[in-house]
Amino acid sequence: MRASNWMWMTLWLSACDPAPSGGDSSPMCDTGMEPAGPAERDWWDLGMADPVLNEVALYYLGQAWMGATDVSEVLETLTRVDPADERGWTAAFQQTSRRLRALAEASEEAGHPRTAATAYQRAATYLRAALHRHPDPWDPEVAALAAEAVDLHARYLLLSNSPCAPVAIPYESTTLPGYFCRAHEAEGAQPTLIFHEGKDGWAEDGKFVVDAAMARGYNVLLFDGPGMGKTIRLQGLPFRHDWEAVVTPVVDFLEDMPEVDPARLGLFGVSLGGYLAPRAAAHEHRLAVLVANPGVLDWGAAIRAELALIDPGLPDLYASDPGAFDAAITQAMEHSDFVRWGIRDAYWHHGVDSPSAFIAEVDRFRLGDSVADIRARTLVFDAEAEGRGQAAELYAALTCPKDYLRFTAEEAAQFHVQPGATAMLTHRLFDWLDDNL
Repeated sequence: MRASNWMWMTLWLSACDPAPSGGDSSPMCDTGMEPAGPAERDWWDLGMADPVLNEVALYYLGQAWMGATDVSEVLETLTRVDPADERGWTAAFQQTSRRLRALAEASEEAGHPRTAATAYQRAATYLRAALHRHPDPWDPEVAALAAEAVDLHARYLLLSNSPCAPVAIPYESTTLPGYFCRAHEAEGAQPTLIFHEGKDGWAEDGKFVVDAAMARGYNVLLFDGPGMGKTIRLQGLPFRHDWEAVVTPVVDFLEDMPEVDPARLGLFGVSLGGYLAPRAAAHEHRLAVLVANPGVLDWGAAIRAELALIDPGLPDLYASDPGAFDAAITQAMEHSDFVRWGIRDAYWHHGVDSPSAFIAEVDRFRLGDSVADIRARTLVFDAEAEGRGQAAELYAALTCPKDYLRFTAEEAAQFHVQPGATAMLTHRLFDWLDDNL
C-alpha cells in the first residue's frame, strides 16, 4: 500500500509535539485520524494510541478484501500490541504470522494445498506488517524476517496456482525483484499495468491490483524499486529521485515479452509513488497511461511546510544552521519512541544519516519543469482527508491529457491511499483504465 508504504510518515511525525510534559512517549498529532473520545468515536477509530498505527491497522484490515488478511486475525493481533514497548507492534504480528505458518504447514503436509496456500498468504502479510513498524531497520532480524516473508509468499503462489510468477528485472549491476501476472485465459499480447508502492509497501501488497486486472484480461507487473519492500531490506538499495532510471529498465524488460502489447503500457504508483511514477513518465515516453495516488509535485516542499507547523522557525534553522537543526530533531527523538522510529526509518529508506541530510535528499524529489514532459494520459487521485498530497497542484501543472478524481468521506475512502476502501479504489481505477488502456 501502500499503505501501508507510507509516503507521508515523516510528515505525520513532523506534525507531532514530540515532547509532551511529563515524559509521555506518545506524540500529540493533528492528523485527522486520532482516536476519538467515547462520545465521538468515528468508524475508523481502532483504539490505537498511535494515530499513524491506527491508519496502518485500517490498511491491514483492508487487505482482507483480497484474502491477504482476515478481519478477526488483525483485530485480535491489535489487542496484543503493547504501546509501552517499541517492539510491541512487531512482536504481535510476528506471533500471528507464526501461528498461520504452522497452520499452513500442517495443511500442506496433510495434502490440502489450497487451504495451505491461503494460510501461507496471510502468514506472509503478517510478517510484512511486523516489519512495518520494526524499531531498528538495521537489526539483522529485519533481513531475516523479510526473507521469510518472501518465502511464505512464494509458497502461496505455488500452491494456489497463482497467475503471478517471480521475475528478476535487470537493473544496473543487479536485478529488481518483482512478479509478472497473466490471466490464465488470456491469449496474445495484452495491455500491461506496472504497479509499485511507496515507502512502506511491498510488491506483494499489490494483490488488489492483480485480482482486478486478471478479471479484465490485463497483465500486471509488480516490482520493488530501490527503497521499497524486499529491495531495501535484502539488497540495501535506498530510494533515488530520478525514478526514470528504475522504470525504463522495467519497460525494457516488458517489451521483450510476447505476452505484452508495448503500445498499451500503464504505470500506477501510490503514496511516495505519487511522485516517483510521474517523474518516471516525464522521461519514459513508452507509457500510454499514468496513475498517481495521490499526486505529488514537490515532496521536499511538503515536508518543509510540515516542519513549519511544529515551529515556524525550523525551515529557516535548517537553512542557516544545519547542525542546530539536527540537534533539535535529535532531541525530539530522545523523547518519543514514535519520532525515533520515524526518523530512523526515513534515514534508512533514503540512505542518509542525519535530519539535515534527509531534508537535502528529499528536496531533490520535485518534478519542476519536467512535469510538462509527461505525455501519457494521466489520472491524478486525491482524497478529502489526504492533507499532505499535492494532487490539485500536479493536475493543474500537467499539460498532457489528464483526469482528476477525488475520493470522499461519503465513500468511506477519504484517507491517504484509501486504507480499508480497496473496493472503491479498484472500482474507480479500473473503470478509468478500461476506458483509457
